[in-house]
Amino acid sequence: MIVSGVVLAGGASRRFGSDKLAAPIDGVPLLGHALRALTGIVDEIVVVIAPDRARPELGPFGRPVRFVTDPERFGGPLVGLRTGLGAARGSVVLVVGGDMPWLVPGVLRLLVDRAPAVLADAAGVSRPLPCTLDRATALVAADELLAVGERRLRALLARLEAVALARADWQGEDPGALTLVDIDERRDLSQNERDPDPAIGVSWEEEPGPVREEGDRRSRSNRA
Repeated sequence: MIVSGVVLAGGASRRFGSDKLAAPIDGVPLLGHALRALTGIVDEIVVVIAPDRARPELGPFGRPVRFVTDPERFGGPLVGLRTGLGAARGSVVLVVGGDMPWLVPGVLRLLVDRAPAVLADAAGVSRPLPCTLDRATALVAADELLAVGERRLRALLARLEAVALARADWQGEDPGALTLVDIDERRDLSQNERDPDPAIGVSWEEEPGPVREEGDRRSRSNRA
């Protein structure tokens, strides 16, 4: 099985005030941290960027990365994901945000093993990123949704009936839930690492909510 990593990096960074993916954390650009977390898990990495954007700096990174361009500027997460799915070669795709600096590889491996899958936080809310998808199925579903004007990543995950991994299933790999942290504002760079907020992780201005109502029940059944 070939696993592709797709990194969504086409956002506008409006709340941050400048290109947040270039913001340094421990001397490495924010985007570089997301890419490093994928090393050893995926067979290739595809980074989706906005059409008017230069290729971002990654910092020291020893693997080839392919950059692909969104067909429209800031078209939304589903447009970006569709672009990444079209460029990916793997049968399974691991999708992360380029603004997620503290992704835990052990948690990402759990998602790959359960694809299509997402993570549920301590409140039982399923988060759209990171997630894993069956590439062929997701491509068809994404095209259908985009054709009717849908732009939300959550809509795709609902269509695919992505499994929601309960917090108890991945807490051992990531006690602080840092995998759900995304950077929206400058203050997040220091605050989130010290004290992750349970509301963090809703990227792309998507509303919180479960991917499917039975996600928690099915996750509990799988653990029984």
